Amino acid sequence: MSPMMRLALPVLAAASTAYAACSTSGTATIQNQGDASAIASCSTFSGNIAIATSYSGNLALDGVQVIKGDLTAEDNPNLGQLSGDSVTSIQNFNLQNVTGLNTVTFPLLTSVKTLKWISASVLQNLNFNAEISQAQGVDIENTILSSLEGINLETVGDVKIVNNRFIESIEMKVTNITGALVFEGNAPALAVKLNSLKAANNLTFQACKSVEVASLATLNDSLVLLKNTFESFSAPNLTKIGNSLIVNDNANMTNLTFPALTTISKAIQVANNTEFTEFEALPKLKTVGANLDIHGNFSKLEIPSLTDVTGAFNIQSTGDIQSTCDNDFKALKSSQHIQGKYQCIGEVSNPGGLDSTPTATGSGSKKTGAASPLNVQTGALGLGVFAAIFL
Repeated sequence: MSPMMRLALPVLAAASTAYAACSTSGTATIQNQGDASAIASCSTFSGNIAIATSYSGNLALDGVQVIKGDLTAEDNPNLGQLSGDSVTSIQNFNLQNVTGLNTVTFPLLTSVKTLKWISASVLQNLNFNAEISQAQGVDIENTILSSLEGINLETVGDVKIVNNRFIESIEMKVTNITGALVFEGNAPALAVKLNSLKAANNLTFQACKSVEVASLATLNDSLVLLKNTFESFSAPNLTKIGNSLIVNDNANMTNLTFPALTTISKAIQVANNTEFTEFEALPKLKTVGANLDIHGNFSKLEIPSLTDVTGAFNIQSTGDIQSTCDNDFKALKSSQHIQGKYQCIGEVSNPGGLDSTPTATGSGSKKTGAASPLNVQTGALGLGVFAAIFL
């Protein structure tokens, strides 16, 4: 063996060992900080990293820049802080049932495939200084985070922000949501600003104080507004809803506006919005591809451009809207432009849905036809929203 080869072999062996330490076909489990330091010595780690359920204390992955795999901590009550000062990219970032974790610090992280944090019940500090701008999915549930600052997505698949009772503001520059977005059960004063959003699939807003979607033009599936506390909602640029529109139980809402909306491909239900008394929300709506169900305390109700309802038609109000029923909608039924069963009635003591039998309080009130349950086919909205409404 030549002298040069004798010198080269130890170097090659060391390089091979270092490569092996930075790559695994399975999962590298961190039992202690020494295990973490070994991984952190790699600029790129290829493989999954799991933090042992028995790990106790703070954990730093300082040094590693790219994790080509998942970073997971599950069912660990004693992990206190998790950090990586140089990490820019992670595949799936999973934290579940980490009930002692209070701080997550990844100041250079900009890209994850998915971020799924569920039941990190004392997590209150999030330090993503560079901002995560790319993700296929984000699911944050049951934390005490007060802000999502540092998560500012431009495009995303699914977004689920649920039961984070201290989050009072969510503002993102996202322009396209290809999956389902669900905001539910966060702080009662939650203000949502998605004013760069132009295209989305499913949108569900529940228990929000305000929601802004000023640029939304394309909605491929459904929009659900449920039990919010806002007084007003507007989607000024939305022209078509690919599935259904549901606006229910928004107790403070007095104004609803879709000035450009012409088509709802499936169903519409607007119900139990007790302060919403003048329905002029849909001045350009022409087509409803399934059932139309609107009931509440309306003194005024107009859908002046409506020409076709493929399913059943139910409008009920405590106010006197009978002239609208007789002058605007009865002709649509007579000409078979309302294809399902029809009822339109004002001065009803307890307005109800498609399968209800209204009880009139006014002498001029009258009922035409019967009703059938609202028939809706929806995408994956999550949280059983449609099950609660329609089943």
